[in-house]
Amino acid sequence: MKKLTFYGYPKCGTCRVAVKSLSGKGYELDSHNLFEQAPSAEVLTELIGRSGLEVKKFFNTSGEAYKELNLKDKLPTLSDKEKIELLASNGRLIKRPVVTDGLKVTVGFKDDDYDRVWGS
Repeated sequence: MKKLTFYGYPKCGTCRVAVKSLSGKGYELDSHNLFEQAPSAEVLTELIGRSGLEVKKFFNTSGEAYKELNLKDKLPTLSDKEKIELLASNGRLIKRPVVTDGLKVTVGFKDDDYDRVWGS
């Protein structure tokens, strides 16, 4: 069975849809609750590197924590290292779900992306 590491939040509707999609594609998921334990800065650095995305794409810009910390204005002034440390300090700041097989990484959920990256 194909195995993926899944960073999400069990009560998140988008995460539940993503789990259903990946399970339907035959994946076994090693799930991590972002609200209980954010990935370390080292893990995030690797995920971001493998994703090919900018660090800012890993932020949950619609979340309460993002708004409370006024990150819309602060992020542009931070270095990538500072952004990653911020993400590692609070899993609620991370856009959900983050999925990886150790090589590929997806952030968020879109049917088309999942079909393209994880197979249909």
